[in-house]
Amino acid sequence: MNNKEKKFRSQRRNALIGKIFIYAILILITAAFIVPFLWMLSASFKTDREVFAIPMQWIPENPRWENYVDIWTKIPLLTFVKNTVVLTIVVTLLQLLTSSFAAYSFSKLQFKHKNLLFLAYIATIAMPWQVYMVPQFIMMRSMGLNDKLLAMICLQAFSAFGVFMMKQFYDGIPSELCEAARIDGMSEYKIYSSIMLPLSKPALSTLTIFTFVNTWNDYLGPLIYLRSEEKKTIQLGLKMFIGQYSSEYGLIMAGSVLSLIPVIIMFLCLQKYFVEGVAATGLKG
Repeated sequence: MNNKEKKFRSQRRNALIGKIFIYAILILITAAFIVPFLWMLSASFKTDREVFAIPMQWIPENPRWENYVDIWTKIPLLTFVKNTVVLTIVVTLLQLLTSSFAAYSFSKLQFKHKNLLFLAYIATIAMPWQVYMVPQFIMMRSMGLNDKLLAMICLQAFSAFGVFMMKQFYDGIPSELCEAARIDGMSEYKIYSSIMLPLSKPALSTLTIFTFVNTWNDYLGPLIYLRSEEKKTIQLGLKMFIGQYSSEYGLIMAGSVLSLIPVIIMFLCLQKYFVEGVAATGLKG
């Protein structure tokens, strides 16, 4: 065996070892994310005593299917689900409209102080929501929107992050395409609706997933603005299983599993556009 063959085999062995190491790290990271969800699923079929039993039993001997029935009767879960669905769908649609429309203006139109206005708008991403949530609450209360889903809709209908994502995608579309459409007599609204929106399906899908998940899982916002039981969302409803002296963890986990189903369905429906949308928007220079 000559030196070239030895070097080649050594390189292949090192490459194989590197791949094994990378796959081992990825498996560990995947397990770290999946194990809590598997524990939640397992706990949803247990009694409170079995949830924290040691040693832990991943598959209970007598699964408590009643947990998935009791959560609908012990609290008005159906009302909470309806409120969450309405809030999430309306906010998602409004964010898609406002973000894509504003991003088109910032990307393809020319107007005075455009760059300064965009910078000021995007700078709000760096400001934590806790800084201005009190002024927002006072503003909503003065408008008579306290304890109403409309308050949450008004506050979440606009997203600086969504505008940034969509602008990054629109910047990748040649401006000559818009110029040719203008020469043909198309208005800006027509260019936006007939050209830009059909081309931006990956970015819109990515923004849909982010907005849907954030709105569906939001807890602090509804906690501040919603007081009446008939107005609460599913995240607030799950808190009703936590009492002053005891908590029904089996029911909480069952409700949590049910609350994950719409998010999983949404991701599965849009996953083919997700990676393409992230690569074409948020990671561009």
